[in-house]
Amino acid sequence: MNLQSMTGFALVRREHPLGSIVLEMRSVNARFLDPTFRVSEELRSGETVLREALTARLARGKIDCRFYLQRGAQQKAVMHLNQDIAEQLARLSGDVRMMLTDARPLSVSDVLHWPGILEDRELGADEVPAIAREMAKSALDELIETRAREGEKLGEMVLGRVNAMKDIVRRIAPRMPELVTAHQQKLEERLFGAFGLTDDAKTSAIAGARSDEILDRIRQEVTLFGIRIDVAEELTRLDAHLSETERIIGKGGACGKRLDFMMQELNREANTLGSKASAAELSDAAMELKLLIEQMREQIQNLE
Repeated sequence: MNLQSMTGFALVRREHPLGSIVLEMRSVNARFLDPTFRVSEELRSGETVLREALTARLARGKIDCRFYLQRGAQQKAVMHLNQDIAEQLARLSGDVRMMLTDARPLSVSDVLHWPGILEDRELGADEVPAIAREMAKSALDELIETRAREGEKLGEMVLGRVNAMKDIVRRIAPRMPELVTAHQQKLEERLFGAFGLTDDAKTSAIAGARSDEILDRIRQEVTLFGIRIDVAEELTRLDAHLSETERIIGKGGACGKRLDFMMQELNREANTLGSKASAAELSDAAMELKLLIEQMREQIQNLE
């Protein structure tokens, strides 16, 4: 069984001189793959990499992806000297003093207050995509592992309900001929009673043409009604759909949509069984089947 739930969570953190770079992924169920990204400005160039990684490895689910830089108090206070500007400033200062010998040399305060001399260290344009690629792989590995664990539990639950439904089908299938015959006999007795034909009257009335017509018509109606209430075909289709559901789960992969379709077909047969039920035993079985199908449907909505 290789099923994946669409519910999962992953968090990857990487330390950097600027602080902690965090990639967080939250996944819930959705009809299609629906990723959303919240990326801090200094990491914006990594969004495309994250999107490509998600679409390559996930098929369904609403994915909330947060990619941000968490600066610590110490990192916020650290400033870096712009070496290029400082060297140009020193060279220009020397040139000026050579021309103007009375010029006062620049103090440390003058240099530090020079525009652009101090700057925050920023992430390089080439650095962010590489970091995003590495962190996306780790986060997706964790997310998929989480989704697989839950998917396995959901698969076991669905298979348990499938087995329960098969037990119901196996229980009532052998009883169908007996139930149909009993219902036909009951209907025949009611019809004979409606026409005033008791057991003794039947024998004496058979000689009359009118009675023969009534008897033939009653037997025709009883036979036709027996055909209409026979659910052997529905039980056969139910068993086939349940076997197909087992096969899909055993095959695994992204099978949520196929399983959802099977739930529709199972529900259709259960409804037909309930509408044709001629005995309380069949009505109860139809209700049990529909309850089990609804329980499966709720969980299958979470499968990829």
